[in-house]
Amino acid sequence: MIGLIGGMSWESSAEYYRIINREVRNRLGGVHSARSLMWSVDFGEIEHLQHQDDWDELTRQMIDAGRRLERGGADFVVLCTNTMHRMADEVAAAIRIPLLHIADPTAEKIKAAGFLKVGLLGTAFTMEHDFYKGRLEKLFGLEVLVPDAVDRRVVHDVIYKELVAGEVRPESRTAYRAIMARLIERGAQAIILGCTEIMLLVSEADSAVPLFDTTTLHALAAVDRALA
Repeated sequence: MIGLIGGMSWESSAEYYRIINREVRNRLGGVHSARSLMWSVDFGEIEHLQHQDDWDELTRQMIDAGRRLERGGADFVVLCTNTMHRMADEVAAAIRIPLLHIADPTAEKIKAAGFLKVGLLGTAFTMEHDFYKGRLEKLFGLEVLVPDAVDRRVVHDVIYKELVAGEVRPESRTAYRAIMARLIERGAQAIILGCTEIMLLVSEADSAVPLFDTTTLHALAAVDRALA
């Protein structure tokens, strides 16, 4: 059974649920669906703690969620958000079942495609801190480019002020296209959509290089593990 820590935001958690169940039906046929269990948090509380820089409390809450899923019978945990992988190691250490890290299936697909230099879009926490970029660089040998400070603020604000509330604005898509184009000018061979909401805004048609959507890749990796 797949254990999902969701609600960050529920918009992207719904995509996880849809992708996982659609893929299980595709692979098993008929009306099959995935055995899963989701613990969904209140993102209003999470977002406040993130911007208050209270990562100790956030870590406590993610560990609590992981333990609830373990007690509920989950075989492994999927943390349905990139940003909160900042405490992935602490969550993994606190539970007895595996945690499927979001960066790993993404990096594996990028390497398999032959790319070594990638752009990264995500929240400011994901783009600026080392927990995500560092894993891509140290474990997978990728060179990771992030937007400049002004563009990072645009990317972050669109996520927190629009996408987590389900708002998809054409002008924000235009802004993201321009930001991706600037990463490509700096040598990015592909772009990682390193926030689970970004796939709601942009698609392959918006980029001159391939996009690697962490939401889809993470969800498909969960299906691989569940059916293995």
